[in-house]
Amino acid sequence: MKPRLVVLTGAGISAESGLRTFRDSDGLWEGYDVYEVASPKGWVKNPGLVLDFYNVRRQDVKAAMPNEAHIGLAKLEEKYDVRIITQNIDDLHERGGSSRVLHLHGEIFKMRSVTNEQLVYDIHEDIRLGDVAADGGQLRPHIVWFGEDVTMMKQAVMEVLWADIFVVIGTSLQVYPAASLLDYVKPYVPIYVIDKKIPEVETRGRVVRIEKPATSGVAELLSLL
Repeated sequence: MKPRLVVLTGAGISAESGLRTFRDSDGLWEGYDVYEVASPKGWVKNPGLVLDFYNVRRQDVKAAMPNEAHIGLAKLEEKYDVRIITQNIDDLHERGGSSRVLHLHGEIFKMRSVTNEQLVYDIHEDIRLGDVAADGGQLRPHIVWFGEDVTMMKQAVMEVLWADIFVVIGTSLQVYPAASLLDYVKPYVPIYVIDKKIPEVETRGRVVRIEKPATSGVAELLSLL
């Protein structure tokens, strides 16, 4: 049995692939009120704006390529049972070669019915008003908006509870409930935190801090493990 290595990733790992993080000063949500484009209330108010916003995001992700951090994590599967939990909606982990990826906040290349969350479809082009699911419900991005339940949290918690090694890459640990996953790491499990600006990490375990961007940080991680 390979040791289980669980990785929590955030926007910082995709930033080096050209996908801007909305918390940066030049963030992709600049000019938008976040609740206008990423909340149920914003959807009800102006669904066309929300669809347009995510249509642009989808094209940005299509144009992006996985970077050395994504590829490096996939290489770790040679020695470890790697489980990736990502806050990102892009597919760069999958394209980088990782075989087990759990998307906490949804996926940009999926869409679902507004009236039935179980009716989920693949989408690589635009979603438009009038595009409907099999039940007649308008299709919307399969994204967890502010104020919506993060339905994958239970599965993510189970992954963390079974971790032999836990790694955090490119996340501010400010977005909940994702940030609370650290609370489920068992005390004896080593934790590696990679970020160009290391966030505060309160934990009972041993923490190795690698204050570097994701690509060079993962390269260092590979040399340490």
